[in-house]
Amino acid sequence: MAQEDMSFWQHVDVLRGSIIRCLAAVLVCGIAAFCFREPVFSAVFWPSQPSFPLWKIWPLTADQAALKLINTELTQQFIVHIEVAMLVGLIAVLPYILIELMRFIGPALYAHEKKAMLPIAIGGYTMFMIGVALAYFLIFPLTYRFLAAYQVSETVENLISLRSYISTLLMLAAMMGILCELPVICGILARLGLLKASAMRRYRKHAIVIILIIAAVITPTGDAFTLMIVALPIYLLYELSIGIVRLQTR
Repeated sequence: MAQEDMSFWQHVDVLRGSIIRCLAAVLVCGIAAFCFREPVFSAVFWPSQPSFPLWKIWPLTADQAALKLINTELTQQFIVHIEVAMLVGLIAVLPYILIELMRFIGPALYAHEKKAMLPIAIGGYTMFMIGVALAYFLIFPLTYRFLAAYQVSETVENLISLRSYISTLLMLAAMMGILCELPVICGILARLGLLKASAMRRYRKHAIVIILIIAAVITPTGDAFTLMIVALPIYLLYELSIGIVRLQTR
């Protein structure tokens, strides 16, 4: 039966099947990630280690290289293990989830809309992963380096908990992944006739101020050089968005 001839509840059944398949895929990949604990957590903790590539260029001090994580709750390590494994599973099956989504909504779209779906899905996934990589290889290490060594007084010793480390890493990865969707979102808005490249160029100065504020929030350091390192990729995303909007408008 064609989807356009299906009733509401039949559509619900199709959606339920898609959701079940996606959850099953996440569960299978999450279990696999759970079993490979050593390589997964070696990657998670790598930014805090002296062997991380960034620290070859920007060496850590002796105190920073000796930073250790602690755990203060009996079940916390096991819970974090499960959470990280499921998140790895989710990231691994994101392309499959996008395929299921396109299969479900595809029959309701016109031919030209179906044609635009695949580039949007591929572009959105690619830009999100670029944002995650940017957070992992640059922004999180710099943030961790500053905050882990920051002291209001020499009498206060920093003991970084496992939960705090993981939460900060995931927050920054998600934030940068969403920020890197800017070109995709601007392209969609331009395709709908809601955004013009001329307007983005007109408000470029305002955008630069907002970008600097975002960069300052992401990396709360007093180092102007670090601030510019974080702000530059976001500004390049804005310029890329202008180019994409101009192409879509044409």
